Amino acid sequence: MVIRLIETAYRLLWGDLFTLPVGGGIGISLMVVLLFTAGIWFTLRTRLLPVRLFRDMLAAVCEKKQANASGLSSFQTLVVSTATRVGMGNLVGVVAAVSAGGAGAVFWMWVTALLGASTSFIESTLAQKYRVPDPLYGGWRGGPAYYLHVLAERKRGKKLRRSVLAALFAASGLLCWCGISQVISNSVSSAFQNAFHIPPLTTTLVLTALAALIVLRKNATVKSLDVMVPIMAVCYFVLTVGILVVNFRQLPAVLGRIFAEAFGLRQIAAGGFGAVLMNGVKRGLFSNEAGSGSAPCAAAAAACDDPVKMGFVQALGVLIDTVVICSCTAFLMLLVPQDLTAGLSGMDLLQTAMQYHLGGFGTVFIAATLALFSFSTFLGVLYYARSNVAYLCGDNWWSQTVYKLIALIMLLIGGLQAYTAVWDLGDVGIGLMTIFNMIALYPLSGEAMDALNDYEKRKKLQ
Repeated sequence: MVIRLIETAYRLLWGDLFTLPVGGGIGISLMVVLLFTAGIWFTLRTRLLPVRLFRDMLAAVCEKKQANASGLSSFQTLVVSTATRVGMGNLVGVVAAVSAGGAGAVFWMWVTALLGASTSFIESTLAQKYRVPDPLYGGWRGGPAYYLHVLAERKRGKKLRRSVLAALFAASGLLCWCGISQVISNSVSSAFQNAFHIPPLTTTLVLTALAALIVLRKNATVKSLDVMVPIMAVCYFVLTVGILVVNFRQLPAVLGRIFAEAFGLRQIAAGGFGAVLMNGVKRGLFSNEAGSGSAPCAAAAAACDDPVKMGFVQALGVLIDTVVICSCTAFLMLLVPQDLTAGLSGMDLLQTAMQYHLGGFGTVFIAATLALFSFSTFLGVLYYARSNVAYLCGDNWWSQTVYKLIALIMLLIGGLQAYTAVWDLGDVGIGLMTIFNMIALYPLSGEAMDALNDYEKRKKLQ
């Protein structure tokens, strides 16, 4: 019965809500409606913020934390959120999008990132504005559960110990991140078995032990991500750039293919335009997490003198994830002759592409990259969980430790056996998070806009 309930919820959230009779039919899910609509609305309200204020976004990331300030630096919050965004979706997810939607799906991923950046700005600015002190870990904590709580208090006109919607968001997040834990270990153990012939049990035990050493220590998560994320992202980016340089003569043809297939008459005539559009949109939405309420949990922890600056940081994080990292994966595949990848999909397609570029080292590199990306995602979601556990259970170490142990158990189980229902639970969790988050974003977005307008006025006076 529980499994049936999870599957039903998954279909309601991610299945086709309706179909547009365009280009062979474009299936539109509830999540696409919510996130794409929000992206368009907030992009218009912020007057194309990702383009107009890109320099300010870069400046906000580079801003140093004050010596006496408690909490994370702007760069550290970007690292934590990037650790979670940059995961399997940047490898396997992009491969799936291009396999199903063709090269044109890449263009719609870019469009989705530009729209999602504005949504991320709004939710992260609000998270920073309504953060609260964190007596357990030090510094600050917050996120959608906390600004949902503020919204509920305003509606009720009195102080509340808990808000139903805020508690539902926090619980949905914890369910989602437990499901993600299983997906992570299963993907890593499978990749290492294929690349190095290491038994899944061995990989899973090592992965779980390493994760336990980090997450069960008070402040080891951020310190680990500070080292891991920049190294893995830079290495992946540099390798991709190197491959692009070697194949620079093919780049105009690849870019031409992306734009041609994004709007191509051939795709429309063949009834494939819907697949091109929706695969790009869905992958972009799922990868960058804008609107789901995850990244604001990190944004709230920053020691920042202006909430707007943290909104800029997280908006940039969306662009880094989709426009940079996801594009790297897409270009690696599209630079391979089409006759070599015909009929391939998933990891087979990705491994074939890497073998074409790097020979036998390609398979090893992909396995190692997937492991690092996935492991950083696990550490990132455990960091997100802190504020949500605290909202539900109060300021105590036992609840924090219990959730970490549950996540570690899911990590251990997932490496040995894949349970589809648990994977679906992760998708249901992020879908519910999005719904509850949107309930707060629209009525509170005016406050984020007021903060942005005030920032721009002060900027003009300087």
